[in-house]
Amino acid sequence: MRSGQEQTIVAVHIRGLDGMCVGCRAWWSRLTPYPCWQVDWATSQQARTITARFLEGVR
Repeated sequence: MRSGQEQTIVAVHIRGLDGMCVGCRAWWSRLTPYPCWQVDWATSQQARTITARFLEGVR
């Protein structure tokens, strides 16, 4: 996936007032507690990208 898709996931899958993921409810009609697995995945991918850029600059 490209970073734009990861940013979209993080932007849409936010915590609702009831503590559930708004993106999961809107897209799949699922009551999933926040953070859902999509947010976990997207944030880990963003962290990997940032770390790789940092380590590239250090060398």
